[in-house]
Amino acid sequence: MIEIKLEQLSGESKSGKIGKIKVKVGDEIKEGDVLLQVESQKGNISVKSNANGIIEEIVIDEGQTINIGDVLFKIDGVKTEEKSETIVGFNYFNNLMKPQKEEIEADITIVGAGPGGYVAAIYAAKQGEKVIIIEKEHVGGTCLNHGCIPTKALVRSSEVYKNMKEADSFGLFAENVSVNMGKVIKRKDDIKNQLKNGIEYLLQKHDIQKIDGTGEIIDENTVFVKTNRTETTIKTENIIIATGSQPAIAPIKGIDSKNVLTSKEALEMTNLPNKLVIIGGGVIGMEFAFIYASFGVEVFVVEYADEILDSLDNDVCDEISKIAKENKIKLYTKSKVESIDETENGECVVSFIKDGESKYISCDKVLVSVGRQPYFEGLGIEKLDIEMNDNKKGIKVNEKMQTNISNIYAIGDVTNIIQLAHVASHQGIIAVDNILGKNKTIDYSTVPSAIFTEPEIAVVGITEKIANEKGIEIEIGKFPMSANGKALTLGKAKGFVKIIKEKSTGKIIGSTIIGSHATDLLASVALCINNGLTTEQITETIFAHPTTAESIHEAALNVEGGAIHFA
Repeated sequence: MIEIKLEQLSGESKSGKIGKIKVKVGDEIKEGDVLLQVESQKGNISVKSNANGIIEEIVIDEGQTINIGDVLFKIDGVKTEEKSETIVGFNYFNNLMKPQKEEIEADITIVGAGPGGYVAAIYAAKQGEKVIIIEKEHVGGTCLNHGCIPTKALVRSSEVYKNMKEADSFGLFAENVSVNMGKVIKRKDDIKNQLKNGIEYLLQKHDIQKIDGTGEIIDENTVFVKTNRTETTIKTENIIIATGSQPAIAPIKGIDSKNVLTSKEALEMTNLPNKLVIIGGGVIGMEFAFIYASFGVEVFVVEYADEILDSLDNDVCDEISKIAKENKIKLYTKSKVESIDETENGECVVSFIKDGESKYISCDKVLVSVGRQPYFEGLGIEKLDIEMNDNKKGIKVNEKMQTNISNIYAIGDVTNIIQLAHVASHQGIIAVDNILGKNKTIDYSTVPSAIFTEPEIAVVGITEKIANEKGIEIEIGKFPMSANGKALTLGKAKGFVKIIKEKSTGKIIGSTIIGSHATDLLASVALCINNGLTTEQITETIFAHPTTAESIHEAALNVEGGAIHFA
């Protein structure tokens, strides 16, 4: 009888919880077969067999906490290292260097485990499909590891710090308030790891095989994954490409300086710079601007366009620009960066042109935030002649998320349609539904956007700017947060709610909210737009008092004849 024990866990963990046990008594197992999953604080691992034989006894149970060295299984067989000694001419190191080759089958193979890929995988598995998902880094993709969630953790820390500094305005007192960026980053990482472990658990629970590595599409029914130890060939009925995006790098002299950061490095800084220049005043750039300004960093934003967040309506741009300046964020719009130069004392000088005049800012760090571009590296799509969008910056798909090869789908940032995590997730569900023959199409008309500046900005449907460009006759209702009782009690009186009504139908076709918890408030308006409701129907709905949601009711009233609490 041979005992199979728990040999190791992720990171430095000494104990973990048993997840899905994938074998039963009487099963024949071979070296390399996955026997079970173990979840620890540092991540999840698959425990593989180091023996060949028949399982005689399963010593542990799902959900049980175990330690390294504990016995997991008892088998009637032989350990592979014992067999190895009997092989004539066995070369241990030569065998170690040769990758194991395997061929497996799947109904759906997904390349990329970001918010598009892993959602598609879980959704497909729930429909009974055999799913394999391939990921070269971490589940959750950029959103969870280097984007949405980590930045929101920093937003919250900076918000708490700012509240503590402003405690006096609430009749409270706090002294010697300071920032420990090491702990701020640790909190961010703890949240990120908790969510990653949750996704790993869900993949295991739904029997989704995750393969670590880079997936290469060989043909419409074959995906190949190679690592140092394995070469896996997957024969599959359908393929979903969900490889996401990477930061775009601007062609600026000195962009490779050691003091130049992307958003990924900015989320790992444990020492606050005194001065930070942000190149790019879009969503990512402005979120970081408010985060670091709240922490006391002197922040400069250099933006090429006429306004920061220039896709928004002018009144929203004006409002957030005014608030940014009140937070001592220095804005330089209509400005083109020429170079980033290092000084002898290790600082940087950012050179740019504004209104035909050369300007210079010295700083400790430079954050380049000029957008993201689809990631295709190693995917092999050029060999398959998969069509690209007209601008050649993303994979072309139809409204069913199909590429020009009918059983290959693409979702998320790699399509370069709308680079938002929640869009990728919904596209993943649409792709799976079509694989299952449900004939579903995607509608982008009510995609909500969330910007986590201070205050937040949220947009759904058609903006005033777009309505004017398209010649749509509209009526607009606005209500300021300064007239909302709940907002005043929170000390968050900046911003407004804006409702856009289509004149011909009376239906709500768009909304922008700038203010406290705007991103949460937006969901109710998105639901109204998606279901074709009118502003009159909102006015006839009772909103709880006191809530910030009342400002939506007041904005709708403003469209229909006048708000109650604002003249």
